[in-house]
Amino acid sequence: MKLAGIVTALITPFDGDRVDLDALAELVTGQIAAGIHGVVACGTTGEPATMTHEERDAVIRTVVEVVAGRIPVLAGTGTNCTRTTIAETQRARDLGVDGALVVTPYYNRPQQEGMIEHYRGVAAEGGLPVVLYNVPSRTGVNLLPKTVACLATLPGIVGVKEASGSVGPVRDIVASVPAGFLVLSGDDALALPSFAVGAQGVISVASNVAARPMVEMWEAWKAGRAAQAAEVDRSLMDLYNALFLEASPAPVKAAAALLGMCRDDVRLPLLKAGRATREALEAALATAGVR
Repeated sequence: MKLAGIVTALITPFDGDRVDLDALAELVTGQIAAGIHGVVACGTTGEPATMTHEERDAVIRTVVEVVAGRIPVLAGTGTNCTRTTIAETQRARDLGVDGALVVTPYYNRPQQEGMIEHYRGVAAEGGLPVVLYNVPSRTGVNLLPKTVACLATLPGIVGVKEASGSVGPVRDIVASVPAGFLVLSGDDALALPSFAVGAQGVISVASNVAARPMVEMWEAWKAGRAAQAAEVDRSLMDLYNALFLEASPAPVKAAAALLGMCRDDVRLPLLKAGRATREALEAALATAGVR
């Protein structure tokens, strides 16, 4: 699985309480047209925690079918139970994805050694290349850089999405993992600084609604045009911030609705983004040049 650049953590469009697979297909088609480098189905931004097995399967199947091998497709398969995570990963494998994005076990708050054994089991039995996913603000546990370095030596573990809210861990991971191990930022606002310390891309929320400028930023950076990349990044900063004024993905769905991409429906316990957030999003989308 060759993956680098801008990877979109796809929203799951809803029409009321129904998964809107037509809107999802259009979203993925637009992502590919914008030059996006990969997508994640049923990651955190896709609200898998409030979907049934059947709904998650339908989302993953739709994404795989629309992509048709043109870019890599990851599926979020992590849970707080190792056996369940293995089963979810096998299920995603059977649906044709290229890799599994596996969040650290949440709520249980396992030791670092426990997370090593968790990921060892998923990589050995899940049947897919595993990208680790560290997001302590949501899970309550932090996968330390030294633990990532240990996991990077295990067969089947190919990368990490580092979303602890700091560039420091990205730098430390890049310095300690083998060549070829994929290090991706998990924070849009830290994407460009993370590129500067060696990250090979970002798994992005913003690219749901600003795919072209995100791709432009990456391509400028890769071509050595750092000033241009920084200029694009600055144009996106208001959007990065507005997308997290409330619990994600409510704001990004509101932004998508403002752009006519889908409805802004989310599932309880989340609520739709409020008026102040929508106003901030409208201004930020204009500044980013996508509205």
